[in-house]
Amino acid sequence: MSESKQITIAGAGLVGSLLSIYLSKRGHQVSIYERRPDARKNLLDGGRSINLALSDRGLQALAKVGLEERVLKEMAIPMYRRVMHDRAGNLSYQPYGKEGQAINSVSRAGLNMLMMDEAEKHGVQIHFSHAASEIDLDSAAAVFKNEEGQSKEVKGDFLFGADGAFSAVRSVMQKTDRFSYSQEYIEHGYKELEIPAGPNGEFLLEKNALHIWPRGSYMLIALPNPDASFTCTLFFPMDGDPSFASLDTTAKARAFFEKEFGDALNLMPNFDKDWEENPDSSLVIIRCYPWTRKGKVALIGDASHAIVPFYGQGMNAGFEDCFVLDRLMDEYGDDWSGLFEAYEKERKPDGDAIADLAMRNFVEMRDLTGDADFLLQKKIEGRFSEKYPDKWTPLYSLVTFSPEVRYSEALALGKRQDALMAEIMALPNIHQFWDSEEVEQKMLALAERL
Repeated sequence: MSESKQITIAGAGLVGSLLSIYLSKRGHQVSIYERRPDARKNLLDGGRSINLALSDRGLQALAKVGLEERVLKEMAIPMYRRVMHDRAGNLSYQPYGKEGQAINSVSRAGLNMLMMDEAEKHGVQIHFSHAASEIDLDSAAAVFKNEEGQSKEVKGDFLFGADGAFSAVRSVMQKTDRFSYSQEYIEHGYKELEIPAGPNGEFLLEKNALHIWPRGSYMLIALPNPDASFTCTLFFPMDGDPSFASLDTTAKARAFFEKEFGDALNLMPNFDKDWEENPDSSLVIIRCYPWTRKGKVALIGDASHAIVPFYGQGMNAGFEDCFVLDRLMDEYGDDWSGLFEAYEKERKPDGDAIADLAMRNFVEMRDLTGDADFLLQKKIEGRFSEKYPDKWTPLYSLVTFSPEVRYSEALALGKRQDALMAEIMALPNIHQFWDSEEVEQKMLALAERL
């Protein structure tokens, strides 16, 4: 058993809460300082929740601390496929994986509250409304201020920055020598809307699916909730035409939705209120390195690798950080300097890879899910993978359903697969003969090159 340490975590969000459970179960004394008030007593601001897609990497991390079954049973809705809606309201379908494989729609707030409760059961002390004001990277000491402006100095053996994309801990690390940092806002932002439950409490769209309205440079998505409502998110340019800037009145927004998302708008009785009250929020990609400092301070989750939400992997990647760190603790024991170095070297390539994959999937979702060639390619890959699982695993399955494969490995293999599939899609009359013996043999020959 490793020596018990005093550990401070900045941030009681999803990753900070899970990390605290991992550490407390190892016998460490853990305190979390969170700048926001307790979400269990104070409802969070509306319009920023974006339902999360919990998949195998996140589930693996939850299973390690005994929470997987509870989360799946109490708050998750499995989504087995994408349902694409065209402008006329016609539907097409694409399964996420093999039969029975699903990603799970969960509420960010609900999951966070469950994990904070669990952390406290394991003896974790959570101090709300305490924002970090000073960080000493050499000693892992920190000063936190409460809402009244009162300061509290906290000394511990180690400090983790799990305080999100705009991490206070990282902001101090950014001022140190040879710290690399980039922040990129994409041209799109998002706004949350809602499709409520039907008059009899029923789901008004297919329950066990993620719904997408792909429209080229923008898209609307909808994820199911346990109360039979759907949380909808419009991913839309911030500037230009059309954009949030050009839809500067509710009347303009409603007219735009009638044209582009008519079948969804018909299910949104509170559209005007949601449009006016829910904010237009930005999307940012954060990359940095190193993630640790002098074997005393470490970044984790969005503080080290904030990504856009288009692969549904932001939370899963942060949970996987905790899982990997825990595995390395078994290997390094009380050698925290070695542990931190191994952690950042292993996870940095994967953080970069999932950032790239998320942007790649955005293009796929908004531009290609309504494209006949794309849908055929996915059908060919799915059929071949089902028949020859040892020879081909689609990229989406590598990322979403294969936690044994690193993100960086999945991205590299996906690029090679794309090149091979381009040869298949270039075959004459592929739409007529996609399921022929000839195409299967060609796929087998190409798969050998992988």
